[in-house]
Amino acid sequence: MAGTRTKNVCGARVAARGLVRALATGAAAGVALVATAGCSGSAGASSAAPAPAAKRTMEPAALTGLHELLPVTGLLFTPQLRGARAQQKVAIACMAEHGYRYAPAAPASDTGADGAPAEERPQPFGLESSAPPRTAATPSPEKPPRPGSPESTDAYARALFGRESARVSTKGLRLGVSRPGEGCLAEAEKRLLGDGRMRWLQVRIMLFEAQEQARGDVEKDPEFRAATTRWRACMDRAKVKAQDPVAVLNSLRSAEDRRTSPVAAADLRCKAETGYLTTAYQRLAVAQQHWLDGHPTVGADWKKLSDRQNKEADKVLGTTAG
Repeated sequence: MAGTRTKNVCGARVAARGLVRALATGAAAGVALVATAGCSGSAGASSAAPAPAAKRTMEPAALTGLHELLPVTGLLFTPQLRGARAQQKVAIACMAEHGYRYAPAAPASDTGADGAPAEERPQPFGLESSAPPRTAATPSPEKPPRPGSPESTDAYARALFGRESARVSTKGLRLGVSRPGEGCLAEAEKRLLGDGRMRWLQVRIMLFEAQEQARGDVEKDPEFRAATTRWRACMDRAKVKAQDPVAVLNSLRSAEDRRTSPVAAADLRCKAETGYLTTAYQRLAVAQQHWLDGHPTVGADWKKLSDRQNKEADKVLGTTAG
């Protein structure tokens, strides 16, 4: 994403990448993000003896069903492919009017909410499979402008991004985001969202923060705590000492560790035996819904602005199919 600037807090590279994608609307670039939240560490896992060889894990379909329980996460990852395509089409036409050829990389076919691939939904309770994390097919990156070409000039950048002094910004409780206030990328957003473009961005920030808040709140949930206790007892029987599944994940340094480590094997087996992931996702879904119930205007505004974007995307693309 051209022009994206992030401050990575506590080394949370995956979270930061997902956050930028979740906050960026469609094809728009030039997002600047600063995360000011603190982080809490988790103790690593250690093994006193190899975990049992037998492994039992949840079926992929069952895991998908658990992921789909989460209402806030579901909003953040609602497919927005038509909106992304429409914004690109508007921006390309706008740049052509300025005499420039703008050729952004096409959005992935499995684009989720505002450009986030569905495979990158958060997995907030550690390992769910011994397989490496799935990643969506990444579109070919945009080629850097050729030196001396029209695309390498300040005038081209001004047409696309507008003046730096004209950038607009919005804030949540812990996050601040800015984006172009003029230029073709801003015009494309305005075409799809009208005067609601900044509210759309604010809603995305609030939903992301709600997702993080709910994950913290679930740690206090009695049913979740009981599930963690059952999991820890199972790990103790396997002679693996670990505080919680997140600590196990943090102790694994590579995809090979995920696949072969006896600690990872014990974690997955104990999750399956104790029903840990089922309980964890069910309780997290309750926490997320509680947040939505307490902030009804967020869900209402998201629906209103999403409907507006889809209708305008249909007009831009001349179709009602994504």
